[in-house]
Amino acid sequence: MSTIVSFKDVQKTYDGEILVVKNLNLDIREGEFLTMLGPSGSGKTTCLMMLAGFETATHGQILLKGREINRIPPEKRNIGMVFQSYALFPHMSVRENLAFPLKVRRVPKSDIEARVKKALAMVTMEKFADRMPGQLSGGQQQRIAVARALVFEPALVLMDEPLGALDKQLREQMQYEIKRIHAQSGLTIVYVTHDQDEAMTMSDRIAVFNNGRIQQLASPSSLYEQPDNAFVGRFIGESNELPGVVQSIEGGLCGVRLESGITVKAAAGTGVTAGSKTSVLMRPEKVLIGGAAEGCDNAFSGRVEDLIYYGDHLRLLCRICGNDDFIVKVPNDGEGKRLQVGDVINVGWRAEACHALQ
Repeated sequence: MSTIVSFKDVQKTYDGEILVVKNLNLDIREGEFLTMLGPSGSGKTTCLMMLAGFETATHGQILLKGREINRIPPEKRNIGMVFQSYALFPHMSVRENLAFPLKVRRVPKSDIEARVKKALAMVTMEKFADRMPGQLSGGQQQRIAVARALVFEPALVLMDEPLGALDKQLREQMQYEIKRIHAQSGLTIVYVTHDQDEAMTMSDRIAVFNNGRIQQLASPSSLYEQPDNAFVGRFIGESNELPGVVQSIEGGLCGVRLESGITVKAAAGTGVTAGSKTSVLMRPEKVLIGGAAEGCDNAFSGRVEDLIYYGDHLRLLCRICGNDDFIVKVPNDGEGKRLQVGDVINVGWRAEACHALQ
């Protein structure tokens, strides 16, 4: 798969002192759905704005199809943009909103109507061509905003928190729609969000940002199953965290002495060395209870402090390994229904199921 966008040693500062983006090197593949994910202030939106042309890189190069675009104005980059605010012209009909970027690019009138129809069909909004934006729901307006970004057949589409203003049900519906559009069109989409669930369900790859740097760039499954560091492990999904010191390393596994004095076995993460401080991160659904816990590399007894019913699973809060709120997710298949607060249970997990990270 060829590269469509390259960031090469890109930096950004607003005050000449603090770098909000630090030495960014990133290649985006043609046709992929790449999400820039991270907390507020991590640099992800600034990167998107530099790619769009609304911000200028302080240092480094941004290439689009091998051509440097640092000094090319936004309207000449052939990039579609979708914002959280929809940014539709309220005085124009849906048809006129979609035709506008084509008229600006001096597309022949004979082609405009066909392109507008094609874009509306992609978002299944053909029947709404003559409506005004004020006559549409939030979800419908966002569909039109997506169609407007697609109508001039851009090389690349950028989406900045596009679903943030929608309620949960509409947001999930639009996630499916955007994914469908991506699959059908083969477009390259660069998407920015702080919502990890949104990133996990939609992306081919995710770049996790923190403090102006990419902490890890990988597929959703790799980020979840094999986080590179403790920040990624905490930020992606839910984890139990057990701080300690590495005692030994052998064959990719390490022994970690926890603050409680208990020793656990874990997969050794990048940069972990004997004697170094570490955090052992453990996914709640990887923890086994009862008879299934026997024979695990890490096997302990724990006390159930709380029990919450979630429908498809039960969430146990246990006191274990010196941790009073160790989370265990138990499938709602009958095993957990017999448990009560105060019960002492067997708890265990394989060494490969947890990670000692920096």
